[in-house]
Amino acid sequence: MRKEKKQNWLFDIVVLIVAILMLYPIFWLLFSSFKPNSDIFSTATQLFPKKWTLANYTKGFQGIAGIPFVTYIFNSLKIAVISMIGAVCSSAVISYGFGRIPFKRKGFWFACVLVTMMLPQEIIMVPQYLWFNKLGWLNSIRPIVVPSYFGQAFFIFMMIQFVKGIPTDLDEAAKMDGCGRVGIFFRVILPLMKPSLANSAIFAFYWKWEELIGPMLYLTNPKNYTVSIALKQFLDSSSSSNWGAMFSMSVISLLPVLIIFFMFQKYIVEGISTTGLK
Repeated sequence: MRKEKKQNWLFDIVVLIVAILMLYPIFWLLFSSFKPNSDIFSTATQLFPKKWTLANYTKGFQGIAGIPFVTYIFNSLKIAVISMIGAVCSSAVISYGFGRIPFKRKGFWFACVLVTMMLPQEIIMVPQYLWFNKLGWLNSIRPIVVPSYFGQAFFIFMMIQFVKGIPTDLDEAAKMDGCGRVGIFFRVILPLMKPSLANSAIFAFYWKWEELIGPMLYLTNPKNYTVSIALKQFLDSSSSSNWGAMFSMSVISLLPVLIIFFMFQKYIVEGISTTGLK
């Protein structure tokens, strides 16, 4: 018993040290946002600021070129939420088709889906830009949002594994009650996919929230810029970079991601436990 207690204590101490090392950059970012701009790098080895100030947050919320930072937050939220809904819903429908509906060459088409997941984004960037240019979609959020409504390979792959783990006896019972394929999906499969849907929603929101290349490529009007572009502008807007404002707004930009994570946290735990039972 004593050996087990010592081992538990040692394990807890090691985990605590690793957690502190992993969280230290976030703590440094948080406390640096309260330092004067001139002290951020001169006192970089000191975690806590010598003089606390809110000037960085005030300058940060003022934004760039007369555009408040709240505008960038709203733009990012709009893109992230719309893309998240499209990616999750379309991927759920596609995964149900692959996981439950028999059709010819299913393995071939599933392999094609996996291949798209392995393609680097840079390969399809130029053809997509030319296509969206012909459609007249430049300087709008459509090139960033619309592709999400055709499914994403990673979410499809993850959801298919979840759908295959649902007993087919539930489908047969629903058929006896008069449900067709659409009814089975909405009344049986979709409610049981909540953990997988929650995981996909978190990833979809986070990936769109932090995306930089897409908004920089398609958005030319500064009023449509996202948070990622705005943070970059703090370093490019003048000859002297405003690190304090960038750090403070970086802290603010972390809040939506944390809120989404804690909102769906119970579904993540449920998904892990359900996968373990299967």
